[in-house]
Order: sequence, then C-alpha cells, then structure tokens
Amino acid sequence: MELRLPEIGEGVTEAEIVRWLVKEGDQVKKFQPIVEVTTVKVNIEVPSPVEGKIVKILAREGEVVKVGQVIAVIEEVGAAVEERVPEAVEKPVAAQRVEEVAVRAERPKREILASPAVRRLARELGVPLEEVEGTGPGGRITEEDVRRYYETKLARKPAEAPPAPQPAQAVELEYEEVPMRGVRRAIAEHLSKAVRSAAYVTIFDEADVTRLVEVRESLKEEAEKAGVRLTYLPFVIRAIVKAVKNHPVLNTTIDEERMVIRYHRRVNVSVAVHTEEGLVVPVLHGADELSLFEIARRLEDLIERARSRKLTLEDVKGGTIGITNYGAVEGLSGTPIPNYPETAILGTGRIVRVPRVVGDAVVPRYVMPLSLTFDHRIVDGEPASRFLREVVRYLERPELLLL
Repeated sequence: MELRLPEIGEGVTEAEIVRWLVKEGDQVKKFQPIVEVTTVKVNIEVPSPVEGKIVKILAREGEVVKVGQVIAVIEEVGAAVEERVPEAVEKPVAAQRVEEVAVRAERPKREILASPAVRRLARELGVPLEEVEGTGPGGRITEEDVRRYYETKLARKPAEAPPAPQPAQAVELEYEEVPMRGVRRAIAEHLSKAVRSAAYVTIFDEADVTRLVEVRESLKEEAEKAGVRLTYLPFVIRAIVKAVKNHPVLNTTIDEERMVIRYHRRVNVSVAVHTEEGLVVPVLHGADELSLFEIARRLEDLIERARSRKLTLEDVKGGTIGITNYGAVEGLSGTPIPNYPETAILGTGRIVRVPRVVGDAVVPRYVMPLSLTFDHRIVDGEPASRFLREVVRYLERPELLLL
C-alpha cells in the first residue's frame, strides 16, 4: 500500500520530513511510528496504518512534502503472503528467503522507544539510538541516556584523531550558513504566506492595570490552593472573551478559496509559545466556557506540552483569535502577526510602573501596553479600536472578569 502524508492541521498543506524511524526492509506493526514530520504548528510521528514491510522510502529527511503525497510503500502482511505463494515453488527463491530469515534471527531488532525531542537530540549529536541503553520506563531512552552515550563514546573521538591538514591559503569566511529546517522553515513559510495573503494593520493602546495587579495578588493564595499558577495571561484571555461577544468580527477566520468569512460561535484562543525549536501556537479551546482558574490550569498544561513537544494535532487546530505575550520576555511593544487564517491577534507588553495624572494629582500607576493586529480586509479600524478599548476597560476593572 502507499503511505501518504496525512492531514496534519487546519490550513497545513505540507510538512517537512524530520527523521525516518525505520529503513527499507524493516518489518513494522500496525500503529507503529515510522516517520517524524514537522509543520509550523506541531511535530508528530506518523504511524503505519498496517502491519507489513517497508518496501520503499520515497521522501528524504529534510524534504518538504505535500499533504496526500506518497512518502513510502508498505507491503502488507496478508498481501505479501498472497503474492509470494506462486514464487515459493522455485527453489532458489525459497532458499534465499530461508537465508534471509536466518540472518534476521541472528540479528534481532530492538524496538527503539524515544520521544521526538530525544530523537532530535540524538540526531544533532550523531548518536545511534539503536546502540543506546534506555534507562526510562519500559526501556525508554531519555535525553540523559543520549548525552551519556555521546560523552563516553563520541565526545573524545575528535581529540584522539590526528589534526587534519589545513590548506596553505585557507580563507576564513565572515559568516556561517545554517540551513532553515524543521520548525524554523515552517514558521518562515507560514508567516510569508500570511503576509502575502492578508492586509495587516496594527493599533496600539494601554491599560492602567493597577487594580488588576492588586486583584491578582489577592487571588494568588486561592490559586495555589487549587494547584494553579495565576499569571496575568488568564485575565487578558477573559477580557478577550468578553470583548468578542460585542465585536464578533474579531473572532473570525477566512476561507481564501471560497472568499468566505467564518464567524465562530466558540472562542478558541491561539497562544504563541516560545520553545527551543521556535514559536509554537497551541489552541485554548472553548475559552468562553472556562473560569479564570480553569483558563490558568489549561494554559499551564498547553505551554508545558508545547515546550516538551508533546502537543497533539487537536491541540493546534481550530484557533479563532490569537494572543502573544512579549512582556514575558521583557518586551514593551510589538506588531504581532495573526496565526493565519485567523483575523486578529492581541499583543501584551511588560507591565511598567509610571507616573499618571489621576484627578489633579500625579501618582504612580501600573500600565500594560497593548497592540492589536488585524486583517483589514475583514475588520475596519473603527470596530477594531472599539474592541481594543473594551479589552482595556475589562483589564482596568478586573472585577468584571470574575463574573
């Protein structure tokens, strides 16, 4: 049978082959992961749909393939038996197969249990996973196992080898070239498509969050009792949810082929998360149905799984509006790009303490910078500004977010 690249997520039309977990001639079980692929949204391991033998691998590691493209050929167990019965009467072929079986019996294959992150580390260090002894549960190979193998068996090799002769007229380049692969290339292609397709505009505002700082501080003890780490992000998401009810045009996506704007009934917030491999955008589904603490709990889980590369396809599908917190990395302001085909994204900067005029007095206040980038083809400036002002109102009166 032909193994085709499956659909990986909404709006995703291609993926990069990161690593083949099998080679031609390998026997595979049904649902056994056989290839790791990556997109701008997620890294996944594609399983074999059948039990059988890998006859041909048609896509190289590092190659970008389209959804639906054939990437390998698998000979199913049942099909293999039926096809080979007529050939079995020929002695040379039969003898050859007996010999092949004997060789396989002498060198049994050990199943490699390792996460995508561990496989990626092994690839970067040049460590053959089939030679690494796993110390994790059920023999699973951990990052520590890979690093230990590298340090004991590979790290010293360059030092022991004699120095390579240098060319007489060596010229030192003033730059180093690094190929764009994996998540970084997927991000580049996704953002390029977004900018080419949409007409983005960014507007700015700021919220006096002095009262929000006080409310969050007063809720921290209750949050800890509930096992929740309460940051400012859940408050902002609650503000988005409430503001969207009066401005539903911000909670939309566009179908380019049919030129249709989709107004979504649920508010599924795409949350930009920085990882070691690049930006990942998991989705907080049904944010409009969650309490403040529930948002905080689910956010923490999504962010943790995003950084450990454990997101599923469902975790990155169905976003309707985005949020990015560059304040978490001390950023003050920015012009974020929506997660195409979403219409809008809200950016939050770091909270700063500044002097403000309140009544007739100048007093210190906490201020949060905000930016809203939206697709001007779908949203005009007036409703976008009203939406942002409503977000500001909720952040300045956080009691309304708890209702």
